[in-house]
Amino acid sequence: MALGPLVGIARGLLAAAAVTVLGVVVFALLIRWTNPSDTVISVMNQALKLGAIFTGCRACIGRGGTGGVFKGALTGLLYMMLGIIGYAFLSGLSLSSAAYLTDLGMGVAAGGLCGMIMSNLPKK
Repeated sequence: MALGPLVGIARGLLAAAAVTVLGVVVFALLIRWTNPSDTVISVMNQALKLGAIFTGCRACIGRGGTGGVFKGALTGLLYMMLGIIGYAFLSGLSLSSAAYLTDLGMGVAAGGLCGMIMSNLPKK
């Protein structure tokens, strides 16, 4: 793999991380003001992850880019892996193996789908 795709994936991970940090700050303020149920928090958490993966794939691949499915799936996988490591490190808690695998699978599937969409969009 040449250095170019690695730079794109790193750019995608940074974009996804930026969306996550911004989303967590906004979401923390909303939680403080509205006191939502655990179900709403869970849904918003998943929506934030999907939005971050989409943003990361867009930054990594761009419209009409090549290797969209592979780059997107890899971006989603690495994003979720970093999230799992960060969660375990910061909270000291661990989820079940099934929960971790589900998150990783969601990252691969969402990233691959977003990558496929991005690579099939016409270039501007």
